[in-house]
Amino acid sequence: MGRKKAAISGQLADVDLRLLRVFRSVVEAGGFSAAEIQLNLANSTISNYIADLEKRLDMRLCERGRAGFSVTHQGQAVYDATLELLSAVDQFRNRVNQSHNRIFGQLHIGFAEHMLGAHNSSIVTALNRFADKAPDVRVQITTMSSDDVTTAVLEKQVDTGITVLPHAFPELDTLALFEEQMQLYCGAGHPLFDRTRLVTKEELLEHKFVESPRLMPGREIHPDMRHWNKQAKAHHQEARATLILSGHYLGFLPTHVVQNWGLDKDVRPLMPDDYGYSNTFAAVWRKKHANEVIINAFTQCLQESLLVNLSRKM
Repeated sequence: MGRKKAAISGQLADVDLRLLRVFRSVVEAGGFSAAEIQLNLANSTISNYIADLEKRLDMRLCERGRAGFSVTHQGQAVYDATLELLSAVDQFRNRVNQSHNRIFGQLHIGFAEHMLGAHNSSIVTALNRFADKAPDVRVQITTMSSDDVTTAVLEKQVDTGITVLPHAFPELDTLALFEEQMQLYCGAGHPLFDRTRLVTKEELLEHKFVESPRLMPGREIHPDMRHWNKQAKAHHQEARATLILSGHYLGFLPTHVVQNWGLDKDVRPLMPDDYGYSNTFAAVWRKKHANEVIINAFTQCLQESLLVNLSRKM
């Protein structure tokens, strides 16, 4: 009776770690296509990487095809072991980084979409300082919706995020960065667009709204919003703007997005004193993280950039 072949008989190489990182991203994204943006790789390349890893480990890690993506029992075991391994690698890197003045590794930042339109100064300053302080660190930036940024930080898919938190999380540390003004808009062609007399709260109940994160049940910032007729849903700014511009829906957009996209003549703000509000963008990161040396260095750069921008305004 022959002995079973060992999946990994030698030392782990850099290529093994790369393949395992790709596999982790695919599992956490829920499939090959969903992982394309995060990995910045084509679907075919990701498929080849996973096939190489399966051949290397002599295991079937996941099922993919018309039935959808799913992780096998062996794949789940490899995923769990991968999290432990990559965490240990990060801890090793942290201890090495702490032993001298140079920092090595990777910083993955999750950005809420379109947030830099009017508020890029502190972020750009921080990235400039960080590049000088840690020139050997590879920086990756992924753009996503605000809620997805928070989830990505909590699930350790990114090291730190810059977003609007729906509420406080005990697992996260935060650093407030800047404010974003939101207004309720209607588009050209909507019955309220060319109105000369004031719009009333009662009239809004007769029109359709597009749901945004702050219009979700339990997250409304004004009690009137609970009674609005939300007939569409778009949590991404571009999709929401498209629905508003159709002339059939009312919805919220950041004022700086309207200005930067040149939509001032295509949309009209409604009742800003009653329903306008502001979002507070903050840097967020887990209180306990294996990549803490790099995260702390970047957070310090953010704090320094805030002080620089404050001194310029004085």
